[in-house]
Amino acid sequence: MKKPFRIAVLASGGGTNLQSIIDQQQSGKLPVDIVLVISNNPGAGALQRARQAGINTLCINHRHFATREDFDQALVTALQEAAIDLVVLAGFMRIITPIMLTAFPLRIINIHPALLPAFPGLNVQQQAIDYGARFSGCTVHFVDAGVDTGPIIVQAVVPILPEDSAATLAERILEQEHRIYPQAIQWLAEGRVKIDGRNVVIAGNSGCNSTLMNPMD
Repeated sequence: MKKPFRIAVLASGGGTNLQSIIDQQQSGKLPVDIVLVISNNPGAGALQRARQAGINTLCINHRHFATREDFDQALVTALQEAAIDLVVLAGFMRIITPIMLTAFPLRIINIHPALLPAFPGLNVQQQAIDYGARFSGCTVHFVDAGVDTGPIIVQAVVPILPEDSAATLAERILEQEHRIYPQAIQWLAEGRVKIDGRNVVIAGNSGCNSTLMNPMD
C-alpha cells in the first residue's frame, strides 16, 4: 500500500487557501493527509477552520521567540515530529530562514498573488495597477532563500480591468489561488513534479514546463 502523502499547512490569517485544500481533500480529489495546521497567530481563522475539519492544530507564537531562527527551529521540531512530506505556506506572514530550508529542501511551497517574477513582496495588486500592467494572477512556487524567487510550479492569469482597485483585483486573484494551489499539491503528492535548475516539469503534462492555467477553462 502506498504511504499517505503527509502535508502541514502554515497560515497566519483567515485560511481561505487552507479551506480550499481541505475541501479538495475531503471530496477525494486531493490524495493527501492534512496532518497539521500551524499558525503564529493565536487568533488566526485558519486554526478554527482546521479544528472544524478535525485537523490537529498548533499555535507557535513568533512573539515568544528572541530570533527568527529560534522560531523556525520550533517549527522544524513540530513538523519533523509529525513526519511531514510537504510544508504548504498559505498566507503565512513570516520570512522563512535557512533553518527551515535546510530541514525541508524543496519541500516548502508558497502561493503568491502575482505573476512572478513580477511584483514580489507585499501590496502586489496595487503595484500591478500602478505599473499599468494589463494582467496579473497568482503563482505557486517552491520556497528558497530569496523573496518569492523559488522555481515556479504553476501560474494562473487574471486580467486587470480599467475599473479595478487593489481589493477587487485581489478578490479575483484569490479565486484562482483556490484553484491552482490544490492542483500543485496534487502533482507533488503524485510524484509528478521534477525540478531541473529553475525549470519545473510536470510529468504527464505533454512535457511542458511549469503550467499556466487559464481561468476561463
